[in-house]
Amino acid sequence: MSSNKNALIRYKTLDKCLKNKYKKYTLEDLIDECSEALYEFEGKESFVSKRTVQLDLQNMRSEKFGYEAPIEVYERKYYRYSDPEYSIHQISVNENDLKTMNNAIQILKQFKDFSMFKEMNGVIQKLEDSIHSTKQKSIIHLDKNERLKGLEYIDVLYSSILNKKVLKIDYKSFKAREAQIMTVHPQLLKEYNNRWFLICWCKNSMMNLALDRMIEIHVDEKTDYIDRDFDADRYFGEVIGATVSETQRPQNVIFKVDRKHAPYVITKPFHHSQIIEKEEDDGVTFKICVQLNFELERMILGMGEFLTVLAPRKLKQRIAKSLRQASANYNPDIIKDAE
Repeated sequence: MSSNKNALIRYKTLDKCLKNKYKKYTLEDLIDECSEALYEFEGKESFVSKRTVQLDLQNMRSEKFGYEAPIEVYERKYYRYSDPEYSIHQISVNENDLKTMNNAIQILKQFKDFSMFKEMNGVIQKLEDSIHSTKQKSIIHLDKNERLKGLEYIDVLYSSILNKKVLKIDYKSFKAREAQIMTVHPQLLKEYNNRWFLICWCKNSMMNLALDRMIEIHVDEKTDYIDRDFDADRYFGEVIGATVSETQRPQNVIFKVDRKHAPYVITKPFHHSQIIEKEEDDGVTFKICVQLNFELERMILGMGEFLTVLAPRKLKQRIAKSLRQASANYNPDIIKDAE
């Protein structure tokens, strides 16, 4: 068992003894109580040294863990709290603590409309009541869209990942003519650009399923769950967004942003691999190493005329084609008026 867990058990045991009004505890008694508590927890002999308990009492007295316990020695050998109502589980908070907790509550409240946070509503209300939280306007606003399709499935998907359950999902992609039943082993829920995805193991490969394309979900109790020991940072490390190809290798993508808009790309990089290749009077050239996917193209197109793809050739051609098609959607007279 970890030393941190040992310490927590000892503190809890000492707290129980020190607030006991009907029994006197010497230092030796406290040592025995801590040793007994650890024995009950671990199921084996666990001797606690005199020095360990003395250090525990010192830590409880100090500000180190925020306890500042009023521990006193009376009759020169017995230990107790000088305040009979004190407990380390009833620690008072100062004005700054209250402000910090209140700010945290305001952020938590922004999540409570999501189905998976509904059970948190009561907890948040209790926190507000217990710290006498005052109503205040939000000073942090998180982008969310509660009208997104598929949010109602977050509960069951979250639970299936947590409890390692296989699911049968009735799924219809944008390209498919008809829905299909898929047996999946859910590994992760991911949000990107205000849209939710389930990353799952299906048909011997990792798949990305959009929640808004799910029609119905059922738990499959007959199939054994396959745990892929999924590492999200590693899996998404070479992409922008949520679309990952297990066969495509990342490529160096080089693009130039005009001087006026370059600071936006510098301060908010497209990808963690982004570096500056060249700085010139008319703009800055960047390089990232990523897979070529839909999200990358959307991000580039979102910069419009302010960004030019220099390499690779394949991506450059795709962006040029998209821009030509977009331009064809507008009447030449409208474009002329805009100029």
